[in-house]
Amino acid sequence: MKVTIIGAGAIGGLIGQKLAATGEAQVNALARGATLAALRERGWRVKQGETLATAPVAAAHPLEDAAKLGEQDLVVIAVKGPALAQVASSVVPLLGPQTLVLPAMNGVPWWFCKGVAPFGDAPLTSVDPDGAIGAAIPLANVVGCVVHASASTPEPALVDHKMGRGLIVGEPGGGASERVQRLAGWLARAGFEAKASENVRLDIWYKLWGNLTMNPVSAITGATIDRLLDDPLVREFCSAAMREAAHIGGKIGCVIDQSPEDRHQVTAKLGAFKTSMLQDVEANRPIELEALVSVVREIGQRVSVPTPNIDALLGLTRLFGRVRGVYPQQAIAPAGR
Repeated sequence: MKVTIIGAGAIGGLIGQKLAATGEAQVNALARGATLAALRERGWRVKQGETLATAPVAAAHPLEDAAKLGEQDLVVIAVKGPALAQVASSVVPLLGPQTLVLPAMNGVPWWFCKGVAPFGDAPLTSVDPDGAIGAAIPLANVVGCVVHASASTPEPALVDHKMGRGLIVGEPGGGASERVQRLAGWLARAGFEAKASENVRLDIWYKLWGNLTMNPVSAITGATIDRLLDDPLVREFCSAAMREAAHIGGKIGCVIDQSPEDRHQVTAKLGAFKTSMLQDVEANRPIELEALVSVVREIGQRVSVPTPNIDALLGLTRLFGRVRGVYPQQAIAPAGR
């Protein structure tokens, strides 16, 4: 097996180390700067508690060395949303007819509405503004993915795995397939709680349903999850935005059968937890607003669902990000207007 991880951060590093440790594949990494140097010097490293797990890696620069790796069996894309357009071209030389592309990323992926009425083949401009990502990565190669794991990178190429090993994989168009079953089995042998889903779009939308509000509100306020949910006004604002997203989901075949309050009770079990977007703000990294919020507004517009609460959330978080220098000064049209 030949595997390449694009984006050797927290999730990419976790997946890379565990796959490499099975001994079933040569696991490469495309990385830059300090992360590339650390991978070449020390390999994959994942810390959990006091235990440090390692595995070998062949690390390469995405622009200089991607073509040298040749056709892969599996390509895992684990970059932050704002970086995807920049690395999409690196995927092209890794692809063959049977290559699986697994986007292990937050939010709604570029392919999510492909072929869904009323979207057809039109790209989601929030996450693929000029259609370049969809053009570079054929949908036939893609396997949908939802990550249920929490990890961080205290230093380049060192993953601190805090909790969770869940990976849900499935065909973008739904249904069962042999390739997804094989992939889920391999991920399970690597130590993940892997599930082959027959409706991965719903799984993606369900995870987004909670992240849509918790991530940006925590980023703006600096508050952990427990404090957000303990404030009745904030909790109701999040619920109102979630009701809008649930309405949108019903229009695109992703029906949510829970109430926001049901989801809040699940989220509350995380306790004093910092969301990934809050961690990005504290580290002065770009925030992933398009794939979590802008795209929901865009889809709502396309299916004629009003989103006043999501609009307010987007506007406030976007302005906050611009003031803090973690979001572009120019919006991505049309969903960013």
